[in-house]
Amino acid sequence: MQVDLALIHYPVCNRNREIIGSAVTNLDLHDIARAGRTFGIDNYYIVTPFADQQQLVREILEHWQTGYGAGYNVHRKEALGIIRLCDDVAGLYEEVTAKWRKRPIVLATSAADPENALAYDEARTMILAGEPVLILFGTGWGMAPELLAEVDRLLPPIIGTGNYNHLSVRSAAAIILDRLLGDRC
Repeated sequence: MQVDLALIHYPVCNRNREIIGSAVTNLDLHDIARAGRTFGIDNYYIVTPFADQQQLVREILEHWQTGYGAGYNVHRKEALGIIRLCDDVAGLYEEVTAKWRKRPIVLATSAADPENALAYDEARTMILAGEPVLILFGTGWGMAPELLAEVDRLLPPIIGTGNYNHLSVRSAAAIILDRLLGDRC
């Protein structure tokens, strides 16, 4: 399986649809890495151009990879071992393309309901057929429109039973990974 995830911190939107950079959170690092490792993701990329945010990620990873946390919780060490840092989306695409020796199919998530969304079963079929896939998750109030316009396909939003639709990115990532890669027996 050739699947990577990326959590985009720039360019994303704020509630006013202005382009911003969002802060990295410790919970997003831990929880998405744990879900990614559970479902066999190759790498989980954190995309931020901000030096202070990259330093925060490095410090958290150092604690769990080589510091006290490495011995305290070996399962967390294993999960966080899939995390990689990227300065920007262009660098992310270059790195993943070089790794798989071909450009991956880039899928993105959105709480909006796109007209031509790629159904989860279709995406699952592509993944199981061995196509390299990169799944982008946004932070803030979602990825910038120009970034979404560049992806190959959008996945359908996660819809609950009511009109409330404000899942954390951690929850959305876990649900989507289960839909795409979970055991279906």
